Amino acid sequence: MLKDKFFDEISNKFSEAIAASPAKDIEKNVRAMMGSAFSKMDLVTREEFEIQQEVLARTRETLTQMEARVTELEMRLQTNNPQDGI
Repeated sequence: MLKDKFFDEISNKFSEAIAASPAKDIEKNVRAMMGSAFSKMDLVTREEFEIQQEVLARTRETLTQMEARVTELEMRLQTNNPQDGI
């Protein structure tokens, strides 16, 4: 019990010392600089990326189906008009 209290006190003192030290200011400054840099980069969120990925997958699927349909229609057209294939 006494050991736990001792370690808690040391931990609290250490946290207080870090909060009052230049390390805390450096951390805040680095976070601010990184936030500023990231906001200028025009990045997308993971959610936006995944949504666009799903849209692209559906578009590819539709394109594949349309290509198959065009091929089928071309074959029908050639079968019905064999002289046009020259």
